[in-house]
Amino acid sequence: MSKTTRATQALAKAGVAFTVHTYDYDPNAERIGLQAAEAIGEEPHRVLKTLMAEVDGKPVCVVVPSDREVSMKKLAAAFSGKSAAMMKPANAEKATGYVVGGISPFGQKKTVPTAIEAAAMDEPLVYMNGGQRGLQVRLSPSDAKTVLAAIVASVVAEA
Repeated sequence: MSKTTRATQALAKAGVAFTVHTYDYDPNAERIGLQAAEAIGEEPHRVLKTLMAEVDGKPVCVVVPSDREVSMKKLAAAFSGKSAAMMKPANAEKATGYVVGGISPFGQKKTVPTAIEAAAMDEPLVYMNGGQRGLQVRLSPSDAKTVLAAIVASVVAEA
């Protein structure tokens, strides 16, 4: 497994401090983010999953704790839109240049508006996909926000 991806290159270019963590990716896992958290021995709320969605038909990226689900109503509101829906996996792969299970918010083919769940900003360090299945990067959520020019919003569904 290569530890150099478009995501790690984007972070290095931005001068952000991060560490790379590999794990055994399980393609049969019911929930990829939770499997990643378990595999690296980290709390699920610190391992963030990257999801691709559409707000009013335009692509957006949303980063939320792996143990939570996105509220489409809150996601649409975060981007001042009327409606939101998850992007089909094939479309997400085409838009990002990454394969499902290895989609990182960093180094995507096209820059799209990104939202990070507000609760994640309370953590000193979080894990995000490093652009490859079985690869996570650990960094401060404020650095992630800066690199992604992300908005911070409450986008998760009520527990």
